[in-house]
Order: sequence, then structure tokens, then C-alpha cells
Amino acid sequence: MAKPAILTVDDDPEVLQAVARDLRRMYGDRFRIVRADSGQSALDAAQQLKLRNDAIALFLADQRMPQMTGVEFLEQAINIFPAAKRVLLTAYADTDAAIRAINAARLDYYLLKPWDPPEEKLYPILDDLLDDWQATFRPPFEGIRVISDRWSPQSHQIRDFLARNQVPYRWLDIEQDRDAQQLVDFADRGGKAHLPLVLFPDGSRLAKPSNIQVAEKIGLQTQAENPFYDLVIVGGGPAGLAAAVYGASEGLRTVMIEREAPGGQAGTSSRIENYLGFPVGLSGGDLARRAVTQAKRFGVEILTPQEATGVQIEDNYRIVSLSDGKEISCHALIMALGVSWRRLNVPGVDKFTGAGVYYGAAQTEAAACTNEDVYVIGGANSAGQAAMYFSRYARKVIMLVRADSLAKSMSQYLIDQIGATDNIDVWTHSSVIETKGDASLESIVVKNSVTGETQTLPTQSLFIFIGAVPHTNWLEGLVARDEREFILTGPDLPRENGRVKGWPLERDPLMLETNIPGIFAVGDVRHGSIKRVASGVGEGSICVQFIHQYLSQV
Repeated sequence: MAKPAILTVDDDPEVLQAVARDLRRMYGDRFRIVRADSGQSALDAAQQLKLRNDAIALFLADQRMPQMTGVEFLEQAINIFPAAKRVLLTAYADTDAAIRAINAARLDYYLLKPWDPPEEKLYPILDDLLDDWQATFRPPFEGIRVISDRWSPQSHQIRDFLARNQVPYRWLDIEQDRDAQQLVDFADRGGKAHLPLVLFPDGSRLAKPSNIQVAEKIGLQTQAENPFYDLVIVGGGPAGLAAAVYGASEGLRTVMIEREAPGGQAGTSSRIENYLGFPVGLSGGDLARRAVTQAKRFGVEILTPQEATGVQIEDNYRIVSLSDGKEISCHALIMALGVSWRRLNVPGVDKFTGAGVYYGAAQTEAAACTNEDVYVIGGANSAGQAAMYFSRYARKVIMLVRADSLAKSMSQYLIDQIGATDNIDVWTHSSVIETKGDASLESIVVKNSVTGETQTLPTQSLFIFIGAVPHTNWLEGLVARDEREFILTGPDLPRENGRVKGWPLERDPLMLETNIPGIFAVGDVRHGSIKRVASGVGEGSICVQFIHQYLSQV
């Protein structure tokens, strides 16, 4: 953390230099000494320190300055740093003004010039004031701050991106937080039109940034270091991360391409309690963080956010095209694309997505739902884990399940936990048929499929955890897929006269190999896969053995 500042202001250069010298001599090891030659420049300096999230412990201002007196400066400065101590330097003739300033500027002390010797006339007074300030000082959050209103879809996108990439941040609601509006004013961005505003610890800022801009600013790798790799993995969920760890640990030059954040859909899970080796469970974020650390230790390059948009085949090389126009070549390619939540196709949902309606995102939005009624659509493990997480914050969590019970799609341990949680209700045979509101979600219409009854329910938060949709349309015409666009591999590939259609080699495709030699598919995107974290990790791990077999034959 940067040292707290002592800001001293005087329009006389010699006096300013002398004050700063004495302050630095006594306090320079604990405080940063900041000088300003006018009240306005001192206010500008205070605003920049505020934007950088630095602290000011004490203002020491000369009273007799042109344009802005010391008292006038302190009256404005306390709005920026209300907890800072305030001291006025005055000549004997200005003592009446100093006394009046005790009330007007909430002055803590005034000192007569000259203050020589400082050991008697300066340091003892400042020592007491700084000790008082230090006793109640709480260091500010050291990290990224995101300023926006709660219902901004772009703000949700940024916060979700930071959270999923394990980047600490603090969200300031422009409508609730006094500091938020003040920081926007200091940044001179013109108000809400330029929100969300992202402030970085170095004092820089971005208005309405894309994920790529944020990623580059915080140091995430978005570009590959080399044009060629032994193994390229597209997708950074559990299957992709496992393949990266095993591939790199066995000597393959490996790069992983992830369009959002490592961890995939599993990385958004608030709690995974049935993963082997973690008896008290762990969050999807923790699992992703551990896996990323492990992969990087073995030398894996992780590109995020980056997206693969196409694949070309040239002899024994597979060439992956990226969304920024660049290409990466490799010998072997693993498709670990995972799946996304199926979109809810009812009136109003698209309008309110990111503004009260969310797909996943339990950990990003939960704190904002404190003491509210939250609705969760879905009956599988992800929905159950989210409901348990929301129950810590929300007044009531209502799960809307189309089936007649949770037993058909949810693990028993979660069913038991939900049943034992007082503020979670499960409504079976229930579906949302419409969402309503103005700028953000205000109510939902729920229908019971047995009784036919509909009811309109007020809520500001609807979270959707339904279905699994693969994003494989960019592989059209290259990789064989089933009718739901999941990738076919090994024994599931279509055959004609005992041979896989279009297969060019004498041998049959390996178990996780697609209809293109050297291109493999693992995890949830693969046809017939078991949609569990452990099975994805298993497939990613064993796939590397098949890659070694493939490479030994090319």
C-alpha cells in the first residue's frame, strides 16, 4: 500500500520548501509529503490521490494566499478526505480568521509562523494529530474499482469478467455510494453517460471498456508468444485445464485459448461438494484458480479473453484462426469448448438480461440481492448450488422447477441441503412465461403447468440455470456433430460400410478423436459426455495419451 500523504500548501516558494523539508525530516519514513503552491492545485492533487485510492492524513495550509485562502481550501478539502486532520498556518494578524475557521472548516489546530524550532512548535502538535488519525484509519481497498449503476448490463459484464478471472475489485453503486459520484466528478467523465467507469490502482481509468481492454490493462495474456505449438486447447473449463496440465507436464508445448475466463461454466459454481479430495467442498472459482496455477507452473500459455473462430487443415498441421485475425498452428488440437446456459425464450428476457435477468452469475450479483426475493430457474446441481449461495444474502430464494421434483436432475446431498434451508422454497411444475419492467426487471409471470394458474410476482433478480448449449457452429463443415451440435468422437462417429465417413487413415479414430485426425474433443461439448466436473477432468487427462499416440504416427 502507498504511504498516506501529508499535503502542505503555500504560495510562497521559500515557505513551502521549508515546511516540506521539516515534514519530510520527521515524517518522511511513514508519510508521503505532497506540496502545492495554491489552493486550487492542492485540490487537484487531493482529487488525483482520491482517484488512485490513496489516503491523506493531514492538510497543512497557509491562510494568506491569493485566489483561495487556506480556510477556503480546507472547507473544500474536507469534502474529499473528511477524516484528514486540518491545520492552518497563520501570521499573528490572522489569528481571528483561524479561530473562526475552527467551526467553518472544522479546523483541528492553527500554528503561528514562524514555527522554529519545529521540535517544539511543530512536531508535538502534528504528532498528536497524526496519532489520532492513525488510530481510526482503515486502509482503503487496494485494487480495481468499478463505478456504475446496478442495472447496467456492461457493468455486469465487467464485474463478472473480473470475478471469473480471480481479479479482486470493489463495486461502487453510483446511486447508493457518495464516493462513487464524487469519483466520477473528479474523473471529469460527465456523469452517467460514461459509466461504467473502471479505476485502476495506478490512477488510470477506462470508461465503458471492453473485456479485452480490461484484460490488457490488468496484465492478462491475450496474444500467443509463438506461432506454433505441439498442442492447442480451445476452451478453459475443467476438461481443458486438465488437458493443459497433463500435456505440458509431459513435455508438449501447450497453449490454451479461453474466450471468457478459465474454469468455464464450472468456474461459476458457488460450491462443489462432491469433487474427489475436497471433503468440505470448494467453489468453482477456487478450482479454476488452483488449476490455472498448476498449468502455468508447467509452462502453459493461457490466452484470455481470446476466441477461436476457425480451423484449417494443412498436411499434418492444424491452424486455428483467432478473433483478432491472428493464427496459431499446432500438431494436435483439443476442443474443450464446454457449454453455455440455454437462453430462456419468453417475452422481456432479452431486454432485461444484465439488468435483473442473469445467466449463472450467482457470485457476481449475490451481494446486491441482500434482503430481496430472488428467483432461480432450474433444477440441476448448478441451480441448487446457486440457491444455497443466494440464501446467505436474500430474504427468500424461490426455485422454479418444471419437473415434479428435484430428484430427477439434482444430487441428493444438494436436495437435502435445500430442504434444510428455511429461506429456500421449491416450486415444482413452475415456469416463467414473461418478465416485466421499465429500465430493469420489476416482476415475473409464473405459470403452474398442472393447475394452469398464473401469478405476477415482484422481483428485481431472476437467475437462469437451464440446459446446455454448445457453441460449435464455427466448426460447421469440418467436425462432425450430432443433431444438437455436440461434437462426435471415436465410436460415436457415423460410419458407412464399416468405415468412419471421410476418415483418411488406415486406423480407426481414437476414443476422443473427431472425424479429423489430430483434432480431439473432451468435456461437456462432446456427444454423450457426463456433465460433471470429475468426468471432464478425466477426459482432459486421458486425451493427452491419445495425442501421444497420434503424434507418434505423424
